[in-house]
Amino acid sequence: MRASEPHQEMQAVLDQMKDVPEFNQMSVEAVREREMFTTDDREPVGNVIDRTIPGPSSDLPVRIYLPDGEGPFPVVIFFPGGGFVLNGLDSHDALCRAVTNATDVTVVSVACRLAPEHPFPAAVEDAFAATKWITENAETFNGKANRIAVAGDSSGGNLAAVVTLIARDSGRPDIDYQLLIYPKVSYNSEWPSYEENDGYMTTRADMEWFAKHYFESQLHSRNPYASPIDACDFQDLPPATVVTGGFDLLRDEGVAYAERLSDAGGDVTHRHYDDVTHFFLQMLDEPFALTRAEEALDDITDDLIARFR
Repeated sequence: MRASEPHQEMQAVLDQMKDVPEFNQMSVEAVREREMFTTDDREPVGNVIDRTIPGPSSDLPVRIYLPDGEGPFPVVIFFPGGGFVLNGLDSHDALCRAVTNATDVTVVSVACRLAPEHPFPAAVEDAFAATKWITENAETFNGKANRIAVAGDSSGGNLAAVVTLIARDSGRPDIDYQLLIYPKVSYNSEWPSYEENDGYMTTRADMEWFAKHYFESQLHSRNPYASPIDACDFQDLPPATVVTGGFDLLRDEGVAYAERLSDAGGDVTHRHYDDVTHFFLQMLDEPFALTRAEEALDDITDDLIARFR
C-alpha cells in the first residue's frame, strides 16, 4: 500500500514544508490565513460565476465553473476539504478549473459553514441543502438536473459521502456518482496508517485538533452522517471513485470505505497512488506541479467522463 519512499517531487514538497507549523500548533485564525494552494495563474474556463445560494441558516457562497460550449452540461457538486475548520473556493480553484476543462462538466464548488463557529452538523446540513438546490435549479446555469455527481477531498470527501447517504435515506435527490478524494470517513484513529504516516503533511495531532473544533461532543463523531464508515447499510449508493495515497494518514479508512461500498454490491473504482501524501491533488500548479497530481487528475476525469457518457 505504500512505496518505499515518497515520489521525488513529493519529497521535495515535504522538504520545502518541513519548517511550516503543524495545524494543531496554530490558532484557527492563523490556519485560515495560511494560503497553501492558491495561485494567481488561473487556468481559463468557459465562465466563472461567484454567487450565493440559499442555505438552511444563511446564504452559501458557491463558485460555478462552466466549460466552453452550448450545454446543457452534467454537474459536479464539489465540497472543498479543510478539516471543517477552513475550506476555500480559492484553495481548490485550480482543481475545479482542471476538472471542468478535462470533462466538459459544470463544477459547482460550495463553501459550507465552518467550525468551531458552526460545529457538526452545520456543514452536513449545508452540503445537503446545496445539493438539493443545485439539483433543482441546475437549468438556471445550463446544467443537467438528471446528471449529478458529488465530489470532495478530505473533509469535503466526507461531505460528499454523507450527502449520498442522506439522499438515499430520504429518497432525494438522485445522485449519479460520487468522487471521494482521500476522504475523511472515520473518526477512529486506530487505523495503521495513522501510525505509519504520522508527520507526512498531516499528523495525528492535526486530526485531533480538527475534530475538537468540529464536534461539541465526542458522541457526535459516531453518527454515520459524521463518520460515514459507521453506517449500517452501504447498499443502493451511487457508483464511486475513491482516491487514496500511500503516505496519507487517511489512507486506510479510504481503502476500507471503498471495500465497504464494493462488498455491498456497489460499482467502485479505487485509485491508489502509493508514493504521495494527503493534499497531493491540490498540487497541480507551481510552485508544486506534481506529476502524480496530473496523473491522478487524468484518472479521475476519465472516470467522470465514463459516468456521464
